[in-house]
Amino acid sequence: MRQFKNIAVNAFMELVRQPIFLLLMTGSVLFEIFLAVPYYFAFGDEMKLVKTSALAVMLLTGLFGAVLSASASLAREIRSGTALAVLSKPVGRAQVLLAKFAGLAAALAVLAYVNMVGVMLASWMAFDAYGKTNVTAIAIFGGAIALAYALAGFSNFFLRRPFVSDAVFAVVFMVSLAAFVIFQFMQQMQSLGAVATVDWRLVPAGILILFALWILAAVALACSTRLDVIATLAICSGVFLVGLMSDYLFGLPAAKGSWWASTLYTIVPNWQLFWLADALESGRNTFHWAYVGKALGYMICYAGAALAVGVALFEDRELS
Repeated sequence: MRQFKNIAVNAFMELVRQPIFLLLMTGSVLFEIFLAVPYYFAFGDEMKLVKTSALAVMLLTGLFGAVLSASASLAREIRSGTALAVLSKPVGRAQVLLAKFAGLAAALAVLAYVNMVGVMLASWMAFDAYGKTNVTAIAIFGGAIALAYALAGFSNFFLRRPFVSDAVFAVVFMVSLAAFVIFQFMQQMQSLGAVATVDWRLVPAGILILFALWILAAVALACSTRLDVIATLAICSGVFLVGLMSDYLFGLPAAKGSWWASTLYTIVPNWQLFWLADALESGRNTFHWAYVGKALGYMICYAGAALAVGVALFEDRELS
């Protein structure tokens, strides 16, 4: 168990030290805040538009983060020979792969948390034609990001600590602090006479997106046992796009009794099951957490199946 923990922690720290991870985290959360800045004139659906767009940014950022992190965690180590050095210890290949997935899942959870804070802030800052941009909140949030980078630069220059990982953790802390200050001590007019409140229904929606990212990470890790980053990205992008159209491509023929469509409908992950944004404005707010529990079971089964395939592929992989 100690070996599993050490490999998982090392995999997590290696991922948060990747510059691309910091850039994805910072760029996505800033873009989510930017989505709440312009005037949209969407005939009363401005808030819904901002929420849906911010959640979509969170999902796409996680897609790239999952694939790039999986390739950096396993494919690069196989190519450089690091994996062979690890397996020379009394550690099994299945244990290494599962520990890598645990570290990858933790890194994606950190990325999803920062994006979730950005989604909730963007939802709070959204306004219609009668509202206005909250410049003070934007300044506080932008200053928090700048201060996080400044703290990481200070620790790197004076304490000789790694800049990227310190910046990641500083961004997590400062984004949380900025959101707390904005929610507690500021007021946002979303419409004529309407004061903005925090939409906590976005939390289960964000958790569902995290479940989808974990499934995609398991698929990417299974692909990384045999393929490099470009091939892994191509396969995961194909799985993502086909999964978005799963109801149309396979669901309708399966309902008519087609055995091949029913089989593919089971094998291909249906990403629509993890997209709760369309239900946020329907007035239903009591079923979300029960649905999250069912989605958790689906995620565990599918990620477990993908990791089982990955273990089978990794066992036969020549590492020398």
